[in-house]
Amino acid sequence: MTVAPAVTTTDPLLSIRGITVRFGGLVANDDVELDVPRGEVSAIIGPNGAGKTTLFNVITGAQRPTSGRLTFDGEDITDLPPRRRAGLGIARTFQNLALVPSLTVLENVSIGLGRFRRTGVFGALVRAPRTRAEDAMVDEVAWGALDLTGLTDDAHLRADQLSYGGRRRVEFARALAMRPRFLLLDEPSAGMAEEETAEFVDALRKAFDSLDLTVLVVEHDMTFVRAIATHTAVLDFGHVLTAGPTGTVLADQRVAEAYLGSQA
Repeated sequence: MTVAPAVTTTDPLLSIRGITVRFGGLVANDDVELDVPRGEVSAIIGPNGAGKTTLFNVITGAQRPTSGRLTFDGEDITDLPPRRRAGLGIARTFQNLALVPSLTVLENVSIGLGRFRRTGVFGALVRAPRTRAEDAMVDEVAWGALDLTGLTDDAHLRADQLSYGGRRRVEFARALAMRPRFLLLDEPSAGMAEEETAEFVDALRKAFDSLDLTVLVVEHDMTFVRAIATHTAVLDFGHVLTAGPTGTVLADQRVAEAYLGSQA
């Protein structure tokens, strides 16, 4: 099968070159070449087992590639551990929700904001001025993320009191609160009803318009992809089948026949 050339942009935030991941005799990613345009929403589509989540894991550092290189904003990050990549502004959500059901929406969003704190245990106990300033900063960041995702009215509800789509938006808000430059969303609309998906699309558009974000989405819902992604790549058994502007890619007959069926 012919492998399409990489998406080439004048200013890619992330460049993926020759990424191959082998698990024994299984090749999950096979010489993947792709550019992710800066300041755009891009999507990766393909059937189950195509290697999409593996590629996400390579980007975030959870999976070391067998070969190939990753360049983020001009810096080679191939060998950087996940914490260092997070420090560069790379964040992700997961297919499976990782919320604490008994905590409020606000508390769930605030959980990961420890990196904004510099005071130790003693400072926290005596409520030093710096501690109070950090608390105010964390609250501001968390409430800002809730506003972007339409969750301010639900801030003091427990996470388990929300609908599934609402909990998905809480996870999205938590990722936004980390102030990422590059956000990876792993099947964000999975399991959602049509109305919930529309609400998530609205939240993503609002966040994208308000923040300096580059977004990469793995998604099976082609309505979602059409609504939000300007660029799309198709993985087929670990290869890039085709990549380019979303409308062009989704109109490709090979893509329609192989992956989209009646949705094309």
